[in-house]
Amino acid sequence: MKKYIIVIGLSLLGLCSKAQNQAPASPQTKPIALVGGTIHVGDGRIIQNGTVVFDKGIITAIGDATTNFNKNTTEVINVSGKAVYPGIIAPSALAGLVEIASVRATLDQRETGDLNPHVRALIAHNTDSEVIPTFRGNGILIGQSTPEGGIVSGTSAIMEYDGWNWEDAALKKDDGIWLNYPALVTRQFSIEEMKFAIKKNDKYIQQKAELEQLFSEALAYSEISNPNPKNAPLEAMKGLYDGSKQLFIRVEYGKEIVEAVKLAQKYKIRKIVIVGGEEAELAIDFLKENNIPVIVNGTHRLPNTVDEDVWNPYKLPGILMKGGVTVGMYYTPEFWRTRNLPFAAGTSAAYGMSPEDALKMITLNNAKILGIDKQVGSLEVGKHATIVVSAGDILDMRTSKVEQAFIRGKKIDLDDKQKRLYKKYVGKYGISEK
Repeated sequence: MKKYIIVIGLSLLGLCSKAQNQAPASPQTKPIALVGGTIHVGDGRIIQNGTVVFDKGIITAIGDATTNFNKNTTEVINVSGKAVYPGIIAPSALAGLVEIASVRATLDQRETGDLNPHVRALIAHNTDSEVIPTFRGNGILIGQSTPEGGIVSGTSAIMEYDGWNWEDAALKKDDGIWLNYPALVTRQFSIEEMKFAIKKNDKYIQQKAELEQLFSEALAYSEISNPNPKNAPLEAMKGLYDGSKQLFIRVEYGKEIVEAVKLAQKYKIRKIVIVGGEEAELAIDFLKENNIPVIVNGTHRLPNTVDEDVWNPYKLPGILMKGGVTVGMYYTPEFWRTRNLPFAAGTSAAYGMSPEDALKMITLNNAKILGIDKQVGSLEVGKHATIVVSAGDILDMRTSKVEQAFIRGKKIDLDDKQKRLYKKYVGKYGISEK
């Protein structure tokens, strides 16, 4: 009987293993050279018929066809006719924190209460998520796990999208605190009238007062050398004053952007990032003067008001970039749609921005804004070998086809649940895989 039980158990285990995500990639064991592809460096440069060489997860050489490397000890991968890109970076992402939107037990992106600076997204990040592999298939290899809810949501962390656990995946721990700045007005959709209505926020003064009290206490606490006992929320905010953390402010309207930045500056917060900024062009001079970067939402959305240019969401990144503002992009109308970030950036290339600037927005610019540009964001010697190889333009959903990906030199398995389901049913309905 024991033998039968063991056999049945092993059989079931085998069946279950087929339904699970693939194991994380193994570390790079020998030098690799990608040869013959069109290299999009990420800073605006393009190298035709280029070569990228990396070893132990670090880029050791990059250049044209004359780039020297030891062919006897290096694994050479011919990528002729293909495009090579830096791994795309997704700020303000929920992958790893949300799995199934309708199942509460899989939601770990928010806590109760309004002021939670000490809540860490880092330790909630689930590397076994079925959503993460779908991001990698579109070239998104790094994401910022970000909390939501309340006024001060918590602390984010920047994760590589491969690893056994959050300790493995963490690229930068506790990088910033997220603030949902109280809105002066709110937009609410009326089912009766089938349109959005703008209403005054009656709680604005109260919410702002609570926020000012928190920042005032945090500033005073940061000046105490060795507080005893320690206060967890205020302890988490210390990084805002020594420069180790950034304050990410979710805010949309022009007047609110100015007020939010001035409030943070009043309490001596050193690094500030605007997230969203649908009306950021109205505050463009202010943002430039104060050196405040903006992470805009994806272009695939409607304008704010009925009298606004219908194409304004597509034009906004280019307007801000031409105005001298450092612009990045995120994309989270729903958590799983972050995988479409490259295509949202690509759309902006048709409205006042070059394709290379659109790529830069979701690679090097995002890296600069998040404070990880010395490690990733562009293909340069000394940076991580976090690289994507595509058969077509990665910014165009019609041609993008990611064939290879590397995170710190590790070869990533690009399989995911959706691909497995496609392969399962493609034959049943007589659909050609081409």
